[in-house]
Amino acid sequence: MKRIVVLGAGESGTGAAILASKQGFDVFVSDMSVIKDKYKEMLSSRNISWEEGHHSVDKILNADEIIKSPGIPENAELILKAKEKGIHIISEIEFAGRYTNSRLICITGSNGKTTTTSLIYHIFKSAGYDVGLAGNIGKSLAFQVAEDPHAYYIIELSSFQLDNMYDFHANIAILLNITPDHLDRYDNCMQNYIDAKMRIIRNQTHDDTLIYWNDDPIIKRELKKYDIKAVCCPFSEIKEKGSIGYIEEGEYKIEQPTPFNMEQEDLSLTGKHNLYNSLAAGIASNVEGVKKDIIRKSLCDFPGVEHRLEKVCVVRGVQYVNDSKATNVDACWYALESMKTPTILILGGKDKGNDYNEIKELVKKKCTALVYLGADNTKLHAFFDGMNIPVRDTHNMKDCVQACYELAKPGDTVLLSPCCASFDLFKNMEDRGHQFKELVKSL
Repeated sequence: MKRIVVLGAGESGTGAAILASKQGFDVFVSDMSVIKDKYKEMLSSRNISWEEGHHSVDKILNADEIIKSPGIPENAELILKAKEKGIHIISEIEFAGRYTNSRLICITGSNGKTTTTSLIYHIFKSAGYDVGLAGNIGKSLAFQVAEDPHAYYIIELSSFQLDNMYDFHANIAILLNITPDHLDRYDNCMQNYIDAKMRIIRNQTHDDTLIYWNDDPIIKRELKKYDIKAVCCPFSEIKEKGSIGYIEEGEYKIEQPTPFNMEQEDLSLTGKHNLYNSLAAGIASNVEGVKKDIIRKSLCDFPGVEHRLEKVCVVRGVQYVNDSKATNVDACWYALESMKTPTILILGGKDKGNDYNEIKELVKKKCTALVYLGADNTKLHAFFDGMNIPVRDTHNMKDCVQACYELAKPGDTVLLSPCCASFDLFKNMEDRGHQFKELVKSL
C-alpha cells in the first residue's frame, strides 16, 4: 500500500489526508504546531494517524509521496531531507486534481485573487450552478472532492500552492497581475516569484481558456516565453488590440464568446483595481455559459469581500475602512488610488522586502497623517518621516485606533491598508482586521 504523509493539519492538510484515506492510501499527518480541535476530530473519526507539536522524521521519510502545506517553505530542513531521499512533494491542490473531472476555474495574481474568486463564485451560485469554493478561501478542494463533490470549483491559488503543482490542469486560468510579493520566500528574486505564478497555465490545452490582464507588463513579457495552447481572453481598462473585455465610454464590455455590456456605474465594486477583477470574473462566467442577465445582476449586487476595502462604520463624520488584506505595497497603492477624501493611512507589520517608493506620490497627495502599526516601525520612520506628514508610532491595535481617532477630522477616511504581513503582532490578517473593526465600533 502506497504511503502518503501530509505535513500540516490545517484546512488544506486535513482535506488532503481525508481524500488520501478514501483513496486507500496509508496516511500519516504531522504538524509542528498544535492542531485545531475540529481538524483532530475530522482525522480521528476517520482513523487517520496524526501527531502535533513535532515531526517524527522516521515516520515521514518513509513516505512514497508527501503532501506539503503551502505555508512550509521549500528550504525547510525536513523538506530538504525528503528531497534528498527522492520523495515526491506536492500540494493539496495537485493531489485533489487527480481525483476529479469537474470544471476547474483557477485564479492567481499578486492582488485581487480573493475578490475575483469570490465574485465568480457569487455569479455561478446565482446562476444555479453546482459549484464549490476552494484554495486559499472556502473549504479544502481535496475535502470537497472526497466528501462534497461539485461540478465546478472556483479556486484561488497562491504562489505557494502553485510551487508544488505539476500535472494539475486548469480549465480556465486567470492571471490578474504580477507585482513584488513574498520575495522573502523566493530568495529575494522576482523572477522566481514570477515563475511560480506562471505555473497556473501549465498543462492547458486547446480546449481551455486563459484570461489575463493585458496591461500588465510582466504578464505580457512572460507569456511570450510560453507555447500557449489555450484560448486567450485578455482584458484591459480601455479597448486595445487583442483585448476582449474593456471599458468604453462608461460601458463595461465583453466581446467574446457572447457579446455583453452594462453601465460601468452599475458595478457594485468600485476603484480601478476592482474594474479589472470585475472584467476577469465576467469573462470567466461568459466563457462558462452563464446567462447575461445573471452576470449583470451578480456584478451589480456582489457584496464584496471581508478585509478588502471593507467599510466598517462612520464615527464623528469619519469613515473607517478595513483593508487588512493589503499585505503588499501594490495592494495599498490600489486602495489609496480609490480614496476620494483626506486619508489617515495605517501602515506596518512584517515587512517582505517592501519598496515604499511605489506609494510615495499617492501618500503625498492623499494622506493627511500616517499611523505606524508594527513590532518594529524603523523602516517606516526612515522612509516616511521626512515627508512633512504627521505620524504616530503604535505597537498594538488599541493604540493605533486611538491615534487615528485623535488625528481624524470630519470628512476624513481612516484606512487600514498596511502593506505588510500581520504575523509580528497578530495571528493573521483576519485577526488584524477583526481587531480593527471591533475597536472602531467601540469608539
